[in-house]
Amino acid sequence: MVNSKAHSAKLESKKMTKLAGYDFGDCPVNTAVNVIGGKWKVIILYHLRGQTLRFGELKRSIPKITQKMLTQQLRELEKDKLVERHVYAEVPPKVEYTSTDLAEKLNPALDLLCVWGGEYEKAHQS
Repeated sequence: MVNSKAHSAKLESKKMTKLAGYDFGDCPVNTAVNVIGGKWKVIILYHLRGQTLRFGELKRSIPKITQKMLTQQLRELEKDKLVERHVYAEVPPKVEYTSTDLAEKLNPALDLLCVWGGEYEKAHQS
């Protein structure tokens, strides 16, 4: 028997990938947006570029994110193999996060987003 909830979610997902009569369901851009979309993941990856940060350092560098949301987003990024988590056997516990080689491949896109964001802000100054 087919799980009706899962089947409905799959159908809804396919429906959501249609835009102006085109189906982008198999488009790699759709995959990328599904993995790094949302408010915080790109920002987290931007802050981890080329460096290793402890949880507290990362939290301080993104002051508007809650501890709960940062934890959730880091877990998802780790699951998607974009962030590595290293736990040290110390008291108090020490945990560090580093972007993976796969995440580092996003750096040119992050650079372009940064430039574009600056141009957008400049164009919308009062």
